[in-house]
Amino acid sequence: MGELEAPAVTVQIENPVCGDILRLSARFDKGRVAEAKYKVRGCTAAIASGSALTEWMLGKSRAELERLKAENIDEAVGGLIPESKHAAVLCIDGVRKLLIESAS
Repeated sequence: MGELEAPAVTVQIENPVCGDILRLSARFDKGRVAEAKYKVRGCTAAIASGSALTEWMLGKSRAELERLKAENIDEAVGGLIPESKHAAVLCIDGVRKLLIESAS
């Protein structure tokens, strides 16, 4: 948990329906995620999903990050109830935004 300092890339993504907010930070080294941290303001499912996401991201390439799906996060946390599936989608949105920001 937490946030990385520059040269890491940090993005913030929000779910306008439920109000959950994810801040995702990653530092890339040689094309792979060397460090990843997160902060969440939201439900328990969003917090657990953010934690699972950052653990999964470590050592992954940009191509692997691009292939990440909400189902991977859902599986990593042991399954989300239907009302909490939005937490996994928030993570995917965060990764997509992170990939865009880190490419610039």
